[in-house]
Parts: sequence; C-alpha cells; structure tokens
Amino acid sequence: MKQRGLTLIEILIVLAIIAIVSAIAIPIVNGVSNAEMRSAARQLASGLRLARSEAVAQRRETFLVIDIAGRRFKVDRDGREYKLPRNVELKLFTAQQDLVDDKVGSIRFYPDGGSNGGRITLAAGERKFEVDVDWLTGRVAILD
Repeated sequence: MKQRGLTLIEILIVLAIIAIVSAIAIPIVNGVSNAEMRSAARQLASGLRLARSEAVAQRRETFLVIDIAGRRFKVDRDGREYKLPRNVELKLFTAQQDLVDDKVGSIRFYPDGGSNGGRITLAAGERKFEVDVDWLTGRVAILD
C-alpha cells in the first residue's frame, strides 16, 4: 500500500529554502539593501571625518554641506561631490545658522577639532542608521 503526501523532513526543507530566498529578496525589493545602507552611512561618516581633519590641519572652519533633496554631500573646498543611494531617506539635525533652507544644510567643524554638532539620519523602511557628530570633540559615530 502506497502512502501519498509529504514527510516532515521534506516540508522543513521547503520552509528553509523559502526563508533563505525571502531573507535575500525582501531587502532588494524594498530598493536598498542593508549593505548599501551601511555603506552610505560609512561614506557620510568618512566625509565628516575628512572635514574635521581639514579644519584642524588648515586651522580654519570647514563644512560638510549636505543636499537632502539631491541625496549628495560635499566637503568644503573639495571639488568632489558624493552621491548617496536614491531610495534612502535623509534627515539633518544641525544648528539653525547652518541650515541654508529645508533641503540643504551643513555641519561645521572648528580649528580646535570641535563642531557645531549634529546628526544625519539615513532610513529605508524600518532600517535606520544615524551618523552623530559630537559638538565638543567633533567625534563622528555611526549608530544603527
């Protein structure tokens, strides 16, 4: 007598395959993978650290200007402009005097290494990275 149906092992294997495919496909369907988000946060932190080191080395105020609408940033007096992923939502928290308008602002670094402080938030769906700048020391940290 033949039995029809699936064994428990076969069902578990199919569920495991579905879980693996979902874990890979869902972040890509949302537009921005976790690796892309982390890379964008690191790139932004690197730009902030560059601005701080330029301020200290050249003994003058230096800015990192961020264009929220255009999803790009630029270090003061550096010709290069750095692009961020299209599907990442950006928010800038900085001093009122360093806001050009509601779409463009900057974080300022002083010759002593300090800063006006601030936070840049990168978000896509429920995932979020925050790049913090300490106002006293100018230290840059990535929080996830």
